[in-house]
Parts: sequence; structure tokens; C-alpha cells
Amino acid sequence: MKFKDLGLSDSLLKAIEKSGFDEPTPIQAQTIPLLLKGQDVIGQAQTGTGKTAAFALPILQEIDLNNPDVQALVISPTRELAIQTQKEMQRLGGVEGARVQVVYGGSDIRQQIRDLKKKPQIVVGTPGRILDHINRRTLKLGHVKYLVLDEADEMLNMGFLDDIESIIKNIPSDRQTLLFSATMPAPIKRVGVQFMRDPKQITVKSKELTTDLVDQYYVKVKDNEKFDTMTRLFDVQTPKVTIVFCRTKRRVDEVSKGLIARGYRAAGLHGDLTQKRRTQIMNEFKNDKINYLVATDVAARGIDVSGVTYVYNFDIPQDPESYVHRIGRTGRAGHHGTSVTFVTPNEMSYLRGIEKLTKVRMLPLKPPSEDEALAGQLKFAENDIEKLVQKTDTAKFERVAKKLLEKYDSVDLVSALLNDMTRDQVKVHITAEKPLKNHGGFGGHRGGGYHGKRNDRNSHKRFGNRRGGHDSRRHDSRGRNGGNHGKSKGFVIKNK
Repeated sequence: MKFKDLGLSDSLLKAIEKSGFDEPTPIQAQTIPLLLKGQDVIGQAQTGTGKTAAFALPILQEIDLNNPDVQALVISPTRELAIQTQKEMQRLGGVEGARVQVVYGGSDIRQQIRDLKKKPQIVVGTPGRILDHINRRTLKLGHVKYLVLDEADEMLNMGFLDDIESIIKNIPSDRQTLLFSATMPAPIKRVGVQFMRDPKQITVKSKELTTDLVDQYYVKVKDNEKFDTMTRLFDVQTPKVTIVFCRTKRRVDEVSKGLIARGYRAAGLHGDLTQKRRTQIMNEFKNDKINYLVATDVAARGIDVSGVTYVYNFDIPQDPESYVHRIGRTGRAGHHGTSVTFVTPNEMSYLRGIEKLTKVRMLPLKPPSEDEALAGQLKFAENDIEKLVQKTDTAKFERVAKKLLEKYDSVDLVSALLNDMTRDQVKVHITAEKPLKNHGGFGGHRGGGYHGKRNDRNSHKRFGNRRGGHDSRRHDSRGRNGGNHGKSKGFVIKNK
């Protein structure tokens, strides 16, 4: 099937062709004809399956470009996904001049108000900020014909259900509603029944979401041994562009700060950071100034970074679909990727649930010893010294070099240099997390279920402290901080 067979306009087909696409993905091929017929749709699909174009193309075709009213509203769980969706819709609708505006928390609301006064036909945003604009009367939804709930399970898991219900009360009941969700727990199905009219359900099978280009491993390890085990793997595997997934924001803060203390170029990403800080971190990650991005599942939604070589699951996710989403960050565009999942003994049933979904048996990985990790560090230190010698003007340092050689043995001098270029095992304490409940496997539901409202939110309702920070010291070529990078007695992160 081709895009031209789906009933799309010539201008949209030109935009699709310009983007380099010819054949629709499964979710697009099934969704677009239904939406063009006016049908409500529930789509089970994750980021990376082409679902943005699946709802964007029909909406762009059906809205009235001469009408200044907001005719379509897309609700997204995170700022990153909202921005990505707005850019995609703007690009696809640019030929005909569709105006798409994005609103989200953590940025200047006054600028957003000015942008909304430019009369966009489509608004994309996070629930809290959309509700802010509704209450300020700067966003009027009385003429909305299309409502999209994107990644509904994440919005539900983040505690946005009340906000979404409040938003929907401001939208006409004769609208067309589209709901996309990676999983279909009972609360999502109830949302479909409550807010939709005879919706048709479309499911992208799991096998279409996984990739054969990712080597999948697991390490069976105690929770308090995860950090040391992971850093030893870093030294042996030497990943270049890496994402580390943690279950909570506290874990993200502690793991990222611990990595920095040990000399790795790392940063943490979660919903409590300001938008300015998030943007800074992502730019540094894309430009190779940060090699290790530590993130929550929610913060990672909407992140599109090419060249990720390794994904480490510091905490195993509580549902297998999230695992698929995580490892999908690597093994893209024909390149090979590797995922490593750290699992505690009492969480093995969750690992088996993941294997059942992906139909791939993960291979056990033996943790490296301290000696093997040191050997990995020394190998790259040797390479760095070779490069350092080649670019050094030795004449400048000849007098002092000869003086040192008269005083010290050459082996002792080189050994001292190697010692400085390798990492001391700075003690890092990671606060223990409550283990996932052992259900004997996932069955047909999310492991552990929904545990109340999470505060990894993008709305005006903030919980906890905003924490972050960045180590701006000089870096060497292996993704660690150079110079005297942690020859201290210990580095302990305490849970506040």
C-alpha cells in the first residue's frame, strides 16, 4: 500500500514525498482511512511506529485553513513529545500553511499567550499548561473538531486524568476523538468508553515494535551492587552514546551524580528540571559533551537522538512494553545496538514477562571483575597517551622531563600518569528502592499496577525540589572528566 491509496490530498502527498516516505507504517495504513471517515479510534502503538503522522495527516486534511478558531487539540504527556509533535505537524502542514502552536509548562506563558493570539488552527500541549490557558481564557476550545490523547497510559500514570477530564469539558461533544496508548490497562479502556463514540481499536503487534538489531543481555545482581557492576561494564564495553534508565527521579539524581563523581560525562533528565536545563542537557548529549544520559521513562518520551549504542536498564521496568520502548532507543537506522538490564533475584518474573512479549531470550552476562574493569581503563589510557604524545611539542618540556627522569625511574613516571588517567573507585551510595512486587509474571496487566499519582509532571503543579547540576570540567576522549577527578575518600549520596 502507498500513501496515495489512503485518500490524502495532493498537497499532503507532496509533503510526505518531500520527507522521503513512500509506504505508510501499519498504524498509519489502518488509522488514516478510519479518521478520514469520521471514526473515533483507539490505537495501541508506541513512539517510533509513525503514530504522529497517523493522526496528523487526516487532521491537516480536514481542518479549515480559513477558519481562525482552534479546530484540533493534541494532548501529550511531556514537553519533549509535545514539541516533537508540533514540529512534525507544522512540517507536514507547511505546504498549505496550517498554523500549529505548542504550549507546555516550564516556559514563558506570556510568550505562549502572544503565540495563541496568532490564531493557530491546531494546538499541541501538556495537560497542566493547557488547563492554565483555559482558565486564563487565552485558549478557547469551543470549535474543536478533533481531540487527540497521545500516550494516554503515560498521562494516566503521571496523574493527569483529572486535568484531562477538565479539559474535555471545554470541548464540544460532537468532536472526533483519537486515543493512542502503548498499553491498554483497564483505566484507559474506561477513558475510551467515557469520552469516545463507538471507537475502533487498532493494535500494532509487539513484533513490529522490537528490533533484531539489538543484542539483549541481563545481569542478575543485588540492588546495592548495581552501580559498581554497571560502571565496570562501562569500562569494559566502552559505550560511546548511552542512555541509562531508572525507575524514579531520585534514582536518576543519585546515579547521574555518582557517575560524575567517578569521572564519567553524565547528566540526569527528569520532569523536575526546568525546560532551560532540559534543553541544555539534550544539546550536550547530541553534541557529544555528555556520553551518559540518565533518565526516567517519562522524561525520555519524545527524545530523538541518533547513534545511541547502548541502553542500560538500571531498574527493570514494571511493564514489558516500556522495555520495548527503552531498547528502541538503540539499534536504529541499520546500526547495531546493545541493551543490558540489571535485575534483582526477586524480579526475575518481570524479566520472563519481557521475554514472553518480545519473543527474545535475553542472554545472561557475567559482571566484569575489578581487574577486568581496570584492564579496560588501561587499554584506553594507553590509546590516549599515544594521541597525547603525538600532539605534544616535547621541546617545551624537555628540560623538566630530563630532570624528572634523573630523579625517578621511567616506569614509575609512566605508572603515575596511568594512575592519574584511570578512575579511583569513589564510594557511591544509591538509596535502595522498594522492589517490584512478585506477581509470578505480568499476565495481561502492567506489573505492579498503577501506584497512585507520579510527580514527574509538566504542569504548574510541582512537587519536590528541582535538582540537577552539570560538571563542566575538561573531558578526555573516553567520556570521562579529565584531570584530578575524584581521588577523594568517598562520595555518598543521601536521600533527603
